[in-house]
Amino acid sequence: MFATANLIQLSFRHVKYAVFMRFWPLILCLMLSACDRGIYTRDGVTDGDTFYLAPAAFANDDPAYQSWVTYSLIKSTCQLQLGGPIPARASSFDCEFRSRRHLVNAWQEKLFVNQDIRDQYLDALAEVQAAGFLGEYTAHYFARDGWQLPEGLRTRQFESWRRQHLKGHRPITRITGSWNFQHDTIESAGYSD
Repeated sequence: MFATANLIQLSFRHVKYAVFMRFWPLILCLMLSACDRGIYTRDGVTDGDTFYLAPAAFANDDPAYQSWVTYSLIKSTCQLQLGGPIPARASSFDCEFRSRRHLVNAWQEKLFVNQDIRDQYLDALAEVQAAGFLGEYTAHYFARDGWQLPEGLRTRQFESWRRQHLKGHRPITRITGSWNFQHDTIESAGYSD
């Protein structure tokens, strides 16, 4: 009886949500409405490859973590736009660059609100962007076979800048979700012709 009473009491506790969490449903709706519905479905049916945001993304109000949530959402949306049989493996310079740009911009917005927060990697990435080398950084650290790199990358200047400003730097990617195959097809739901 006491265990049940405690569960009921917990459900009535006042819960304080992070600012991001208060606006999360609105942000998600806006992002989804701005996207082409065709990237989530094929012929009106989901293609089976789905990005699931980690439950911690809704509860963890750490500014660095929430910046990585932004990165994960932008990257997964871009991968879906690229398409292919397995969107989770889709990759392009533009996707990675755009995702990193949103990551550093989200971090800088959080810094604007609270100057005391620090994250070694995100601070370094903000410095890269401020120097105008985010594209070069993306190509240098994350390039894959088959990527179309944009013309005009200043690789020599970046190499010189990198040796001076990024000594011992290790690139990081933190995905705050996972890709899973969606199994809710008509056959698996128990329906047949």
